[in-house]
Amino acid sequence: MTRFSEDALTEAVIARMAACDNARLRLVLAACVRHLHALVQEVKLTEAEWLQAIEFLTATGQKCDERRQEFILLSDTLGVSMMVDAVNHRKPGGETESTVMGPFYVTGAPDLPMGATIAGQTDGGEPTLVSGRVVDGEGQPIEAAVLDVWQTAPNGFYDVQDPSQPEFNLRGRFRTGADGTYSFRTLKPVSYPVPTDGPVGKMLLALGRHPYRPAHLHFIVSAPGFEPVTTHLFVKGDPYLDSDAVFGVKDSLVTDFEHGLASYDFVLKAV
Repeated sequence: MTRFSEDALTEAVIARMAACDNARLRLVLAACVRHLHALVQEVKLTEAEWLQAIEFLTATGQKCDERRQEFILLSDTLGVSMMVDAVNHRKPGGETESTVMGPFYVTGAPDLPMGATIAGQTDGGEPTLVSGRVVDGEGQPIEAAVLDVWQTAPNGFYDVQDPSQPEFNLRGRFRTGADGTYSFRTLKPVSYPVPTDGPVGKMLLALGRHPYRPAHLHFIVSAPGFEPVTTHLFVKGDPYLDSDAVFGVKDSLVTDFEHGLASYDFVLKAV
């Protein structure tokens, strides 16, 4: 009879996976078990602490709905989202770097003509023209590339957080011309806090961490024959660039937003 002692338990659990015919699932779950068991042993986790962790994860799930994903926020604020991004989207060829999608992306944003605004009748903010090109690794223009764009309003809220904003406010999809150029009008993005009214907010408070993200625009840039990139453009000089709550800042994505203008060229990786 197998004795499930502290020393034998980890391998006993992993051995129970032997009949699984999904090699990737076996690999991932075996690693999860090893690391989780090692964590329990390293910190000598108490039963009360483990129950607290279970209650925290339960509350995180209960905070999720069709408009909010607290588990993505948890992943983001622990740096897991950026680590997953890092190992899956290495860009040694100088292509535009990726960063977190975040929990507020919405499918179905309207297709808009070049130069149109995504701001609608949004109050406040600094009107800004964003323009540039989408090119390949050789600098050649990519025609009909799609830029799916979204951001917060000047009050720091996305439309899905703020009932006063119309649906798809500050969201839009644009297509490049034959020369790879794009342009659209919006409002200069602002710094804002991630939601703090749930379990993740309580975690940040307990850790002595602030919840702020530096000002940014979100983009998903895609084109047939190229790897899509999910990324941001960050406002140069923002006070939270070095302490982004979700660890999403990369130097190559920081650009000037001055005098109502911002310019950036996206470089896509061929597949």
